[in-house]
Amino acid sequence: MRSVQPDQTAKARIRDAAILRFAQDGLEASVRSIAADAGVSAGLILHHFGSRAGLRQACDDHVQAAIRDSKSVVMAPVGAPAALLAQLAQLEGYAALVGYVLRCLQAGGELTTRLVDGMVADAVEYLDQGVEAGTISPSRDEAARARLLTDFALGSLLLNLPAGREPIDLDELPGWFAAYSERILLPTLELFTEPLLTDSSLLDAYLGSAERTTP
Repeated sequence: MRSVQPDQTAKARIRDAAILRFAQDGLEASVRSIAADAGVSAGLILHHFGSRAGLRQACDDHVQAAIRDSKSVVMAPVGAPAALLAQLAQLEGYAALVGYVLRCLQAGGELTTRLVDGMVADAVEYLDQGVEAGTISPSRDEAARARLLTDFALGSLLLNLPAGREPIDLDELPGWFAAYSERILLPTLELFTEPLLTDSSLLDAYLGSAERTTP
């Protein structure tokens, strides 16, 4: 099993091993298998994280932070194109994180809801940063836009998950993720840069209807 990133502490090594194992086998992967991957005892995992749920929360926090950081860089007012190209050149480094998120979406439950809500809150923040920087147009409802974009991204990942592949082969996942990214990047950037609709008539009609029905 490969590490998500270089680590110095046993706690970080356990967390990264858990992300990889959960991505490969699903969230029901045993604590013993994670301990073996990290080269520690199962008891040390409980010592550091308190419980299986605590370990899962640590994984969620780490993955969410990594996603937030990568998005924020691309939304920056200076160097965004270069940052995007740099991330595309390093897609393999994101594959395990993507696999982990896919497993969370498959499993559902309270922790997954919390993870998704956290991603939406982060999206509100980095989209606001983009608006302030002048790289993103403002929205009439920033929170609703952030929720929709998060739903689009996660729903697309879930629909494109390699089907019938249990466990997921982490050696093949980077190639799948690269092909998936190549397939969606052009239409996504095109849609966001050159709007699908050629005029605002549908939006104007909706806004007018909403105004009439507002008490």
